[in-house]
Amino acid sequence: FQVKKNGLSQFQNMSAYLGGSCFQTIIDNPVTAYRQMVQQFAKDLKGNAVDPKIASQEAKAIFYKAPVSASLSGLGPRLVGVGFKRVPKFGILLGLSYLLGEDGEVGAAAAMGASIGSAPFINPIRMIEKQQRAFFKETGAIKPISEIVREAAAKNFTPLFRGTVPLIGHSLASALLGLVGQPKLQKWVKEEVGAKTQLSGFVTGLIASSVVSPIYVFVTNPLSRLEVIMQTSKIDGKAIGVIEACKEVANDSKKFGLRGVFRGQGIGIAKAILSLTMFHQGRIWLGDAFKEYNIKNGDFVPAEEK
Repeated sequence: FQVKKNGLSQFQNMSAYLGGSCFQTIIDNPVTAYRQMVQQFAKDLKGNAVDPKIASQEAKAIFYKAPVSASLSGLGPRLVGVGFKRVPKFGILLGLSYLLGEDGEVGAAAAMGASIGSAPFINPIRMIEKQQRAFFKETGAIKPISEIVREAAAKNFTPLFRGTVPLIGHSLASALLGLVGQPKLQKWVKEEVGAKTQLSGFVTGLIASSVVSPIYVFVTNPLSRLEVIMQTSKIDGKAIGVIEACKEVANDSKKFGLRGVFRGQGIGIAKAILSLTMFHQGRIWLGDAFKEYNIKNGDFVPAEEK
């Protein structure tokens, strides 16, 4: 591996992305779990549509009753997924960026390629994560991963790929806005605002994430709803396809208007701000540490010192 003009080698850049992803995953897991429940409880146990306010109350009741279990639900698969999901995604993303001559500075073309190419690796982990929380209301406990895998194996593991189509759209929006847009906006905020006010990198990152997140959530929230609908049905039961999931969202909107379509929108924006800020801050901290190491070893000379 060679140290590039950004001060990092390909391996170090990849490691910084994975480290940032681990940091983000641990911090935002309770919010992720709560958002899934708000969206999942759109229907009661009899299949009837539920008012968004009631769904939110039911999700809160689970967290009040079992705060630790609910907050940690799905964390195991998500952390394992940092390897299974992020290595292919970031590998394709950064690999394409180097091939396209971007030297690790991610662009739109690399983001699009990574979103499509990594979907088969990401979807099974997301399915297992959502299945762990899917029956919390009925059982009051997390569904064991071994049970989920056993049920999937009985159907040749095909249920693990439910929701792949909306995931590709979700992943593309995430890559374009979160991995491409947020760093560019943070750089601008740092140059225009940070230099005049002496704001820290964390604060400028928070500002950039706060600007990008509402746009990101507006685009991805309906796709997230489709994923939740398709991935929280029983594995040993009938699968819900994309068309059927779209019909369910449409019926929800007929009954509750935009509140039905955008269930979890508010908590989604809060999650996006938290997730984007934690991911990029973790990535930047690790990247800076690697860069300092390269400077001390004489492998990299900053442009201002040349």
